[in-house]
Amino acid sequence: MTATLADPNVRHFRTLFISDVHLGSKAAKADFLIDFLRHHEAETIVLVGDIVDGWRLKRNWYWPQAFNDVTQKFLRKARKGTRIIYIPGNHDEFLREFPGTHFGGVEVAQRIIHEGADGKRYLVLHGDEFDVVVRHARVVAYLGDWAYDAAIAINVVFAAVRRRLGLPYWSFSSWAKQQVKSAVNFIGEFQKVVAEEARRNNADGVICGHIHHAVITEIDGIRYINSGDWVESCTAIAEHHDGEMELITWQKISTSTVPVALASRNIGAIEPAGAEAA
Repeated sequence: MTATLADPNVRHFRTLFISDVHLGSKAAKADFLIDFLRHHEAETIVLVGDIVDGWRLKRNWYWPQAFNDVTQKFLRKARKGTRIIYIPGNHDEFLREFPGTHFGGVEVAQRIIHEGADGKRYLVLHGDEFDVVVRHARVVAYLGDWAYDAAIAINVVFAAVRRRLGLPYWSFSSWAKQQVKSAVNFIGEFQKVVAEEARRNNADGVICGHIHHAVITEIDGIRYINSGDWVESCTAIAEHHDGEMELITWQKISTSTVPVALASRNIGAIEPAGAEAA
């Protein structure tokens, strides 16, 4: 499908925030992201860290054509005039050596202050530094790295079966983590610490990634927004032209001209759900 400005199946936003794609990991849902990008355009796209999984690539090189397609999709958007800002995370921390550098039209920054169309100021950063503050370790505290990988492997099987049955995508690994109390506790503490960092920077809110738990909520007067991931939940944050923020969940690859997505714009209480120590 060729997208045009008049294409009713393509949504246009002021800004898109995408994080935790983990290209280099077999769990990365590159095909879902490519499909999402076909149906969504924005004046600015902010990549909020862990787009490339350098940790995985060091252990075992894995880079299928779909990962090239994702990379080319972003570069093509940059060539066509979309401003793309890349804020590295811990898995792509090698890019933190190049703040202010442009690669193929993509700007690299450690963190930014994003001013919304409504005048609200958001601190935008990946968030891994606050993982250390909360847990004092770079490991998966509630399941262990081996168990997380096992959950992802089960997730792949579930996704394949559901797709054959014509059912929408559902994440087993996300569901499993929602049942673990320590993961729930970590989520809440992480959110509070990151929100406090926004307050110290005189921002109205914060937009981050890292813990693979997408949400828009309010914490002590600070708007906390997490863009989620493209390993489990397939989520992104979209800023409308009036400054309203929307959480988009891309449920499945569209087999027709009609985009398939779930959207939530409401600000609610902190949800008890799981996270990954990305």
